Amino acid sequence: MIRILLADDHCLVRAAVGRVLGEEKGISVVGEACSGDEAVTMSRNQSPNVVIINLFISGIGGMEAARRILRLERDIKVIVLSARADGPYPEQMLRIGASGFLTKSADTRELVACVKKVYFGQRYVSADVAQCLAFNSFDESAANPFANLSNREMQIMMMVVNCRKVHEISGNLHLSPKTVNSYRYRIFEKLNVKSDVEMALMAVRHGVIDPEAVPLQATG
Repeated sequence: MIRILLADDHCLVRAAVGRVLGEEKGISVVGEACSGDEAVTMSRNQSPNVVIINLFISGIGGMEAARRILRLERDIKVIVLSARADGPYPEQMLRIGASGFLTKSADTRELVACVKKVYFGQRYVSADVAQCLAFNSFDESAANPFANLSNREMQIMMMVVNCRKVHEISGNLHLSPKTVNSYRYRIFEKLNVKSDVEMALMAVRHGVIDPEAVPLQATG
């Protein structure tokens, strides 16, 4: 039996995915988490085989949650759900150890196939994600400045442009405020920007974030 943990802060998404997987023979949904923090805790307590997590889940976010889940002693596989196939996230998430990356346009058959392949030790990415990864690997014109950020820098960048305060970021990531600010200014240098707002606008231009989902305010 494949034990699944669903982690998404949208109730309708959890309900839809849960219904599809719950009707599949050999698959059982053992829990639902509505934040990255809760996903880590439930992964530790519920012993799922596969965690399906929204890349932009609330709390510590999908990237940090996946990183912590993959550090657990148990052999847990992580599948990432995202609305976007492009940008630096698929490569970043696969690099930290995610086994699958699906876009939310995937149909039910692909979702089930992904779960089964990942459970048996294979990697799986949606066709549109695979195309973007292949295209970016040889076309220099497709270069995205955010691809130059490390996993930790990408994670902190996302928290900053989502208006998370420095003390909140430091608490979630177990870093000192000074370290968070050091990362923040290093990110500014790599992206050649001077403020959080400039960084958010650049992220919108490159399709890294949803322009309708991010209020542009300064971090403090």
